[in-house]
Amino acid sequence: MKYFIALLFFCSALFAQSGSPETSTGGASPGTATQPQAPAKIEIKPTARDHEIKGRLEGILNATGWFEGTNIQVKEGVVFLNGKTKTDEFKKWAGNLARNTQDVSAVVNKIELIQPSVWDFEPIFIGLKSLWFNLIELLPAVFFAAIIFLLTWLFVKLAIHFSRKVLEKRLSSALLLDVASRGIGFCVLLFGLYVIFKVMGLTAIALTIIGGTGVLGIVLGVAFRDITENLLASIFLSIHHPFRNGDLVEIAGVQGYVQRLTIRSTVLMALDGIHVQIPNATVYKSTIHNYTINPNRQESFSIVIGYQEDIPKVQEIALAVLKEHPIVLKDPEPLVLVDHLENATVHLLIYFWFNGTEHSVLKLKSSVIRLVKRAFQHEQISMPGDQHEILVSKDISIRMSESEKKNNLPQLQVPTEPALIATSAEAGLRNESEDVQQQAKESRVPEKGEENLLKPNPSEEP
Repeated sequence: MKYFIALLFFCSALFAQSGSPETSTGGASPGTATQPQAPAKIEIKPTARDHEIKGRLEGILNATGWFEGTNIQVKEGVVFLNGKTKTDEFKKWAGNLARNTQDVSAVVNKIELIQPSVWDFEPIFIGLKSLWFNLIELLPAVFFAAIIFLLTWLFVKLAIHFSRKVLEKRLSSALLLDVASRGIGFCVLLFGLYVIFKVMGLTAIALTIIGGTGVLGIVLGVAFRDITENLLASIFLSIHHPFRNGDLVEIAGVQGYVQRLTIRSTVLMALDGIHVQIPNATVYKSTIHNYTINPNRQESFSIVIGYQEDIPKVQEIALAVLKEHPIVLKDPEPLVLVDHLENATVHLLIYFWFNGTEHSVLKLKSSVIRLVKRAFQHEQISMPGDQHEILVSKDISIRMSESEKKNNLPQLQVPTEPALIATSAEAGLRNESEDVQQQAKESRVPEKGEENLLKPNPSEEP
């Protein structure tokens, strides 16, 4: 019993000892957790004094070798920097260094910049050295850029070639085909330049080139508006084909045979042998009279007969002359129409058709007028003016109509004219196209070297 009571006292004493706070800082028995308490404040380095800040800053500035006459003063944590340096970057660097120093409250930067001498070539040498090293660094990029440029040029040629092959069956205009194919090649070239600048790290320049191309096009379009207008007009003219080589046309009041169409102008050889250049913009906006597209042309002239003449009889006489003429076409048929009446005369209009590609309108008109006049004289058809004036005295005159003149004045003998279709003066009524074209071949060509955008006439094709 007494051993049992002693064991209880021992266990209670041991339990009290292990749970006591005073003994928790000592050695713990195995299996028990410990929780040490940290001190209230641990001081790593004492507060820096002014002379320590000064010494530290002076040591760093002198170690860089960027400053001359360095003099640093520190008062109550305020740093006064004095000295000289070559660049403003060094001056700012010293000020930032002082601000980042422990226990510095403010910085007064009085460092002065050293003005370089006029004969100081060191910056030039430094710049050249920097350029040299930059060039060395760019050599790989330049090498690859050269390879890309050669490949781009090859792709541009291939793009132009294949685009021509694909578009030549769809575009009949040689100029439009050339512009379209070169436009595709230009797009390939722009893409290649973009890749080159991208490889060289000049992305901003690449984007500027791509974006500035459209702006440049607008600026050039405004600056060279007339040239651009002529170029566009030449494209449209080569597409629509309003005329071909050798066609007789009238454009902007100029009549002549078409010689060529360039990207700038349309060239005509006028009927009088004058070489005429008309800007394509004017041609495209003008009314174009093409006398060659339809070979048949109509021509007319007027003639006057007396008031007393039988109009149907006169019409039949003139119509017979036209029908018997070998050059005048039977279909469409010629016409002899009364145009209007005057006081003592009747005005007739005579219309006839002919092949303008084979015969000259001027020569044929001369032939027809001559033969109609001969037929009227043969049938004694009067062709007077409106009135005849006979001077009796200085102050008195008598006006007589043609009928009165015919009844009161003696009749003149009408000369007999041969019934020739064409006289030697009318040169066989042939078209003057060959003469004008021959003059064009013998003349100097100012547009020599410029591509002709027109298709030749079938008669000129081999």
